[in-house]
Amino acid sequence: MGNFSHTAFKAMAATALALTCSMAFAQAKEVKLGYALPIASHYGAGANAWAETTEKESKGTLKFRQFPSSALGGERELVESLQLGTVEAAIVSSGPLSNFVPEVGAMDIPFLFRDSAHARHVLDGPIGQGLLDKFKGRGLIALAWGEQGFRHVTNNKRAVEKPEDLKGLKLRTMENPVHITAFRTFGASPTPMSWPEVTGALQQGTIDGQENPLSVIVSSKLYQVQKHLTLTGHVYSPVAILVSPAFWNGLTPEQQVAVRDGAKAAAAATRKYVEDLDKKAVDELKTNGMQVVVLSDKSPFQKALDPAYKQYASKYGKDLLDKIAAEK
Repeated sequence: MGNFSHTAFKAMAATALALTCSMAFAQAKEVKLGYALPIASHYGAGANAWAETTEKESKGTLKFRQFPSSALGGERELVESLQLGTVEAAIVSSGPLSNFVPEVGAMDIPFLFRDSAHARHVLDGPIGQGLLDKFKGRGLIALAWGEQGFRHVTNNKRAVEKPEDLKGLKLRTMENPVHITAFRTFGASPTPMSWPEVTGALQQGTIDGQENPLSVIVSSKLYQVQKHLTLTGHVYSPVAILVSPAFWNGLTPEQQVAVRDGAKAAAAATRKYVEDLDKKAVDELKTNGMQVVVLSDKSPFQKALDPAYKQYASKYGKDLLDKIAAEK
């Protein structure tokens, strides 16, 4: 009898151990990660780095599942899904974010940043951190700033060489009040539109053009539907690396560190992708038939925006804009 119970006990212990192992395996939390562009893009590079770093650091307790190409909806819907807790993570452009955290709009002011190094320095410092902290009050957790690069104008009507050439062009912009004000000031007709609709609208001629960084123009193959590109570099475009509070609050402190480290790796990966791509993008677009205008002097464009700058200064505070300009 004693012998039987010893065997039974061993069998029970083995079963319990197997159960514990399978439960630990089953408990790998799924992290749904949405973004607007294809996997072969700076968003995809960021998503892969985030997943790889976090899965490794969390010892497999977190498992990412990627939804590229707006599979979970446009960017605004994606941010709302994070607030609702139906999506765990997202990489989104700054475009829709000023609808949630108005202060982020200041980053979208044209010609605010001298170059990428200046922009990164500001976003990685106290100003950028202060902006990330503001997301908490809007039901979002913002972990890092990644990069899309500088935005440029494409269209099918004419080569844009001076500010007057923008007059009357129907340009798709993001749902972003700062961008809309800028293009209205130029005399263009800004048309906010969700990203998934843009290619079709360009094909049908509903809009004449759009504006985006080279990383987006190339990854979305806009050369198939656009003829002219002007390297205006009018706005530096960051991306935000966000998670849902419902997801974040359900993590252990160790898992939170893993997710945050992953987000930093994602930010670095987007920047590297944009840097590498910018070096060869213009040649690729020319090869695919786009006519490219390089501006030798951007000051006429800056000057044309003087009226808009007065609005920006009153909205975001001249102090903040001066502070950003003064960062070395």
